[in-house]
Amino acid sequence: MYLTSEKKTEFFEKFGKDAKDTGTAEGQIALFSYRISHLTEHLKKNKKDYSTQRSLVRLVGKRRSLLDYLKKKDIERYRAIVKELKLRR
Repeated sequence: MYLTSEKKTEFFEKFGKDAKDTGTAEGQIALFSYRISHLTEHLKKNKKDYSTQRSLVRLVGKRRSLLDYLKKKDIERYRAIVKELKLRR
């Protein structure tokens, strides 16, 4: 499996307040970004996998809404997460 619980814990330790704080926007954005990159690689090999394509579009939408929320609440946290994850916004 590409996403283990240890990998999730690592994301929340790095981007959240601590490993148990799974609700921070930064941690969720980082997790979504990892999943998006994994699904993108999968779709490069399997072009006709439309269910995965739909899941990818939904994940991108979720990440976008979290980034919009973060931008509205705290612009400095938004800029930091975009810079650290190297997102194009």
